[in-house]
Amino acid sequence: MQVVRKTIALFLSLWLVAPASAGAQQAHVADRAALERAVADAVARADADRAAIRRVLQRQEIKDVARGAGLDLTRAEAAVGLLSGEQLTQAAGYANQIEQDLSGGATTIVLTATTIIIILLIVILIVLIAD
Repeated sequence: MQVVRKTIALFLSLWLVAPASAGAQQAHVADRAALERAVADAVARADADRAAIRRVLQRQEIKDVARGAGLDLTRAEAAVGLLSGEQLTQAAGYANQIEQDLSGGATTIVLTATTIIIILLIVILIVLIAD
């Protein structure tokens, strides 16, 4: 009878432990290649966002507005590399909006008050980050 009890106890303990160890050896949700692609995509997005901001800062209309407001675009352009995360995404969104507002092949450019405010906010944000 002792042998039967020990056998049953051994069987039950193995039965209880087996599912836990099988679950622990489960494959990773994302493999290394997928993680590398995700990182590369995030870096590419950040580079594209920085490029959009720099393109806007290089426009003559923006330079004129910044000069009129007494802001130094050289420092702003240098500080674009310091932007990251939500600040970078938000500034790039503003830059894309400004680029859309200023493009279109019009012979005269009319800057709305909203566009000027957005331009100044981007420049001031970048200058403040640089300090």
